[in-house]
Amino acid sequence: MNPAAALLRFAFLSLLALAPLARADGLYTGQVPVNSQSDAERTEALKSALAQVVVKLTGGDNAVLAKPDVAQAVANAANYVQQYQYAQDVATTADGKPQVRLSLIAQFDRTAVDTLVADLGLSQAGGATANAQDGQAVADTQAQSFRVWIGGLHSAVDYTRAVGTLTRNELVRGVKAEQARGDGVELRLDITGPLPRLLDALGGSALQVDNAKPPVDGIDALLSLRPQ
Repeated sequence: MNPAAALLRFAFLSLLALAPLARADGLYTGQVPVNSQSDAERTEALKSALAQVVVKLTGGDNAVLAKPDVAQAVANAANYVQQYQYAQDVATTADGKPQVRLSLIAQFDRTAVDTLVADLGLSQAGGATANAQDGQAVADTQAQSFRVWIGGLHSAVDYTRAVGTLTRNELVRGVKAEQARGDGVELRLDITGPLPRLLDALGGSALQVDNAKPPVDGIDALLSLRPQ
């Protein structure tokens, strides 16, 4: 197996291990790079992860973290965490060598965090506000599963870039790798709402839609990774 294929397989197996946590609502999940799995580093990483969630829920303004009451709440991140998990991905260094990176991914309790944000007098923005205006939150819609094929993956870096694009999308509730072959991978996506809504949301991202209705058995859409 050539080095690129080996790295792609490593990333594929890493996502399989991560799949249960990837089903979490992206708004309430934070990811923080760590150097180890020590208790002390995990405590600090959970604080940073909760800070990410608060910023996402309040419109992306990092200045909100400077408020004393917000900082105090973030310091007690362990009170709000629902589950956490460590994940590895592979990056390429400046000299072209693969480097394994470790990160902590934490999912926080939606109800507890919403209550926290309300108690702090912070207004939710972004997708949460838009959904409230529509009269029904997207997160309350029944999740549906679809299978997509993503091509153009020539390294583990490409793989993690493609999967990261999906998991950061607020419509995506879960990602599970089904199989990898050649320069592509088949993923099962659990999403909120119809697939065309997600495909439209990917416009301008690292992924492009090649065929939204491919005549391929078991595949609902063909995607490919845009070159950087």
